[in-house]
Amino acid sequence: MKHNISRREALRRIAAAAGAVAASPLLIGCSGSGDTSTAGAPKPGQGRMTYRKNLHGDDVSILGYGCMRWPTIPDPANPDKEIVDQDAVNSLVDYAIEHGVNYFDTAPPYVQGMSEHSTGIALSRHPRDSYYIATKMSNFFANDMDDPKKILEESIKMYRNSMKELQTDYIDYYLLHFCGGGGMPVFEKRFLTSGVLDFLLKEREAGRIRNLGFSYHGDVKVFDYMLSRNDEWKWDFVQIQLNYSDWKHASGFNYPAEYLYAELEKRNIPAVIMEPLQGGRLATLTQPLNARLKQRRPDDSIASWAFRYAGTPEGVLTVLSGMTYKEHLEDNLATYSPLEPCTPEEVALLEDTAVKLIEFPSVPCTRCSYCMPCPYGINIPAVFAHYNKCINDDNLPSSTADPNYAKARRAYLVGYDRSVERLRQADHCIGCGQCKPHCPQTIDIPAEMARIDQYTEKLRQNRI
Repeated sequence: MKHNISRREALRRIAAAAGAVAASPLLIGCSGSGDTSTAGAPKPGQGRMTYRKNLHGDDVSILGYGCMRWPTIPDPANPDKEIVDQDAVNSLVDYAIEHGVNYFDTAPPYVQGMSEHSTGIALSRHPRDSYYIATKMSNFFANDMDDPKKILEESIKMYRNSMKELQTDYIDYYLLHFCGGGGMPVFEKRFLTSGVLDFLLKEREAGRIRNLGFSYHGDVKVFDYMLSRNDEWKWDFVQIQLNYSDWKHASGFNYPAEYLYAELEKRNIPAVIMEPLQGGRLATLTQPLNARLKQRRPDDSIASWAFRYAGTPEGVLTVLSGMTYKEHLEDNLATYSPLEPCTPEEVALLEDTAVKLIEFPSVPCTRCSYCMPCPYGINIPAVFAHYNKCINDDNLPSSTADPNYAKARRAYLVGYDRSVERLRQADHCIGCGQCKPHCPQTIDIPAEMARIDQYTEKLRQNRI
């Protein structure tokens, strides 16, 4: 891994390569894969992991490990709390590295603040040059501060604590976290007037940050502004939400990925992809849509379609997946070892699938858990996940006249009680709204909770 290459040398090489290689078109809908290699250890029953090159020539696995959803277990010292299952995390990380994954993405707030520590323990058991660490400047506390010096002080403290937790003296990929949320005033307060961005640029110059970028949700004016200053700030990568639903039909805090990706491609900035499954919504669709995809590729999972789509564009460096269980990891390894890019016909099929998904009244929750913890104990992501699953499984009866009403009613109510504890269900929401500002999808969470509670209560009383 070429950690010591200078920025000037990297740009010189890029310029030289540009004169020798013709520019390639946006790859959604194309079958090539650009600077893709398939180095790495062979996998049982598979090929080799697909890799993409960053601006410095490093090989990055097309499958990136998102560390937002590490498995948890009850805390032996306090059964009411949960801790990360470190043994499970170690096993998952070992298996991922053994099978070619070398990009691990975390952040200070992930897993209620436990992700960096747990990730650092797992990764430090491997040679430092066998993996890349990505973490973030999650200085959301700046919203509650007025003193720019204090914001800088606390931000530097967060940055240095990340290195401590991750057991490293440099960060491979460092991001300004959640840029766009709150618009330009919030961006300027968090990163510009406070001097935080100037500090991070100096850290990159010193080599303690190897690649500097940002993750985007929210006001597209912030995205455009940050790219407009790329000649000055020289972003090494940018993280965007991209999947076959958000490509053209993004909603809430998100902006159509078709535009975001094209703007990055113009500037030769590699894209890191988050939410390829749109928070799990694209892992299993409605039964008719599942059947249509299975007819085309009967041996592939429904989720693999979304992952292949996300990895198809040449400018995508890596696709993040929060793999809580080994079966998720194994399925994604099969998809990306090697990646078989989507054909134009498959892209058209997925666009039609996205259009049909919009017709169903599901909640666009990605289970990021930024809304948690709820001060009243409601398990917001679990409530939405159950409701969306019932839509996908066609277990959301709309009338007692439905032929499948009794079966669907039982499946909904029993499944609800099994997946969400009674005291953590939607009926305990008082509508305080504390969760709303934290949702990247701009979901009106109290309104959705009220809607789901009303529907559930009608089902319980047989009044649909």
